[in-house]
Amino acid sequence: MELKDIDLNLLVVFNELLRQRRVSSVAATLGISQPAISNALNRLRKVLGDDLFLRTSKGMTPTPFAEALAESVGYALGTLHDALNVKSGFDPGTSTRAFTVAMTDIGEIYFLPTLMKRLAKEAPGVTISTVRNQSDALRDEMERGNVDLAIGFLPDLKSGFFQRRLFRQKYVCLFRKGHPLAKTGMTTKAFVESEHVSIVAEGTGHGMVDAAIARAGHQRNVHLRVPHFVAVGHILQTTDLVAVVPEAYAARTLEPFGLVSAACPVKIPDITINVLWHARNHREPGSQWLRQLVFEAFSI
Repeated sequence: MELKDIDLNLLVVFNELLRQRRVSSVAATLGISQPAISNALNRLRKVLGDDLFLRTSKGMTPTPFAEALAESVGYALGTLHDALNVKSGFDPGTSTRAFTVAMTDIGEIYFLPTLMKRLAKEAPGVTISTVRNQSDALRDEMERGNVDLAIGFLPDLKSGFFQRRLFRQKYVCLFRKGHPLAKTGMTTKAFVESEHVSIVAEGTGHGMVDAAIARAGHQRNVHLRVPHFVAVGHILQTTDLVAVVPEAYAARTLEPFGLVSAACPVKIPDITINVLWHARNHREPGSQWLRQLVFEAFSI
């Protein structure tokens, strides 16, 4: 197939249907009628020889062929958009740009102190806002350009996104210094018998902790479940609860909360912490600068 054989507007409709999954929503976004969207989809189906989208109770579900096209089409349209709206290079020393970065509360604890120190020195006028990186909402927000970067363990962000690895880390057990385990050591038996606090962190990859423990044939004695990490240090310093946390979080909480960490006796896969961005921002100068700064500051 040659490019002359296809109308670029059809690919714009295709890309929006991938993102929004509803004809009515795409019509509203593009400012054209629903019949026009349906007509465009029918034309594209004929050109590509595939149904592309199937109507289901959840909206327009892409076929495997459409999913295979998604990343390439999104990247191509993003590159074309950038080329048509080219701007001068980004000057961090004089910029007053506001960036939005998605990260968990662990990310705020681990990344922000160092990142803000670097910004104060290199880009004093730049500001940062953080939002949570729950992948369902995050995908849409990054596609719309409302979130510039995401940092963390986000295995669900694939099609239409670029990523660069910062580091890998292990999970460790965390508990207070006066805990009996600080003397006896953390064994598999002690791990199973201890009372645990479980961090759900919905929408991130941390939910695989309990699944990994279950696959190893064990079950934690969970007495408390919390939705995020922000209160875990306070909880552990005044109880005999044990938490399984990424080592980056442990490193930031040991001294402030009087905690100690120990290798987890149950094998939990290491996680990869990445910086991720949508294809639409791949060549945008400000985004390029910020993600390079993040990589230089935190990559190992």
